[in-house]
Amino acid sequence: MTKDSPATWTLSGFGDEIDPDPRVQCAVLEALGARHIEVRSAWGVNVVDLSDEHLADLAALLKTAGFRVSAVASPIGKVDVALDADLEVARLKRIIRVAHALETDSIRIFSFFRGPGVAAESTRDAVMVRMRALADEAEREKVTLLHENEKDIYGDTPERVLDLVETVGSPALRVAWDSANFVQVGVARPHDEGYALLRPHLDYLQVKDARSATGAVVPAGEGDGQVAATIEALVADGYTGFASLEPHLADAHELGGFSGPFAFGVAARAFRRLADDAGVALA
Repeated sequence: MTKDSPATWTLSGFGDEIDPDPRVQCAVLEALGARHIEVRSAWGVNVVDLSDEHLADLAALLKTAGFRVSAVASPIGKVDVALDADLEVARLKRIIRVAHALETDSIRIFSFFRGPGVAAESTRDAVMVRMRALADEAEREKVTLLHENEKDIYGDTPERVLDLVETVGSPALRVAWDSANFVQVGVARPHDEGYALLRPHLDYLQVKDARSATGAVVPAGEGDGQVAATIEALVADGYTGFASLEPHLADAHELGGFSGPFAFGVAARAFRRLADDAGVALA
């Protein structure tokens, strides 16, 4: 692709990084050129805990605003691996209902925390059993699980993410790439060390960056996550999927990272500069 014939990606973002109110979320995202949203919480309530009434209200609000949902950013798998495996399958069933109501087939998930001092390798078998069960449910319901490489879960390094998706071996389990999270677990050059391994499984791009020295999250291109290199490689590979802004530029709250409208705009403009340089049109 060239600037004369650009790649086209779909811009999205974590609405609750902007404001708890979905109306404000949509207004800011629209001002930044997005018509899609990634839904993690609404009105201060995580998606897994939304009542049927609030879920219906959210679906109607997004439809009225002209927004579609790129993914449900669920908390599935963001629990200790020692907990009963059936608990996460039950929560996934609820999240799948949320995804269906919001008319998306993509659900962000994780691959389980472990206790202090517990080696990741010692949890491998338990993680694989749980991820297989989640994938089985996703296959039945025809949704796709997007595994995010969150810090301190089993799949927090490129090698363990690859182990995870290859071992589970399900078409319903794919990869969401997050450069900043790789940096924060000591992957010095995420693109160089992980892109070739994971590209065959990569279906979704989460946009944030981080600095190796401090772990601080910064706008895309201002850290050590090699975000520009990843964007350029995705363009060369013909990627045409979502790019979802998850800036984390302010103090985190109980539902996850937060930025606020101004900082979210800073992050969006930083990413758009990188996209422009790589010949990517954001729709």
